[in-house]
Amino acid sequence: MSTSIRVLVNGAKGKMGREAVRAVRSEADLALVGETDLGDRLAETIAGTGAQVVVDFTHPCAAAQNTETILRCGAHPVVGTTGFTPADIQRLESLAAELRRGGVIAPNFAVGAVLLMRFAAEAARFLPDVEIIELHHDQKADAPSGTAVKTAEMIAERRAPAGAAAAEKESVPGVRGGRWRGIPIHSVRLPGLVAHQEVLLGGLGQTLTLRHDSLSRASFMPGVILAVRKAPRLDRLYYGLETILEL
Repeated sequence: MSTSIRVLVNGAKGKMGREAVRAVRSEADLALVGETDLGDRLAETIAGTGAQVVVDFTHPCAAAQNTETILRCGAHPVVGTTGFTPADIQRLESLAAELRRGGVIAPNFAVGAVLLMRFAAEAARFLPDVEIIELHHDQKADAPSGTAVKTAEMIAERRAPAGAAAAEKESVPGVRGGRWRGIPIHSVRLPGLVAHQEVLLGGLGQTLTLRHDSLSRASFMPGVILAVRKAPRLDRLYYGLETILEL
């Protein structure tokens, strides 16, 4: 009797979805039982394939509803789609707790990016003046990136009080970026990029720059596979790959 984890990939025709399909197929302990995309009936496919885990790389406008569908259909979500609001996360966490069925929503599945977030949060304890620059390909649907938002949240939870900033006037509206939890975020969208992020911290007479670069979409797959393997035994919904690394 096979003990492979039965995996369905939603968004299988997209760039990240195709990469996820290849990654699942390459693992002996995982069984790819389905591939769905826009126009397919996700709930019916989960039921028909008996999928235990559904990997979702779709579109920000569908991410929250897809995650709810996966949970209600008896499967565990592993979601790399971004665009979730704090209210979305809270609602889905409550649903997962009610169903006692867990999973993972991660703005970034690259282990190096997760380490960058951790290092940035630690550094902000000592260098609280910080800004984030995130750079992605020109087809990315949301800005700022989910990674940048998660990074800002982690920094805001740990950083020391920042110094009083000088009064500013933007001669070009938005030139200083947007702010999340009081932290400036600058979004760049260009062809040729994949996913990149810098966190710049400043102090008296010094700066510290932390940077992570995903040079191909393959960089996300070790984190996806790790989450797929852990998802079937989770009884709550985790937000961020860093939350399950040591489970």
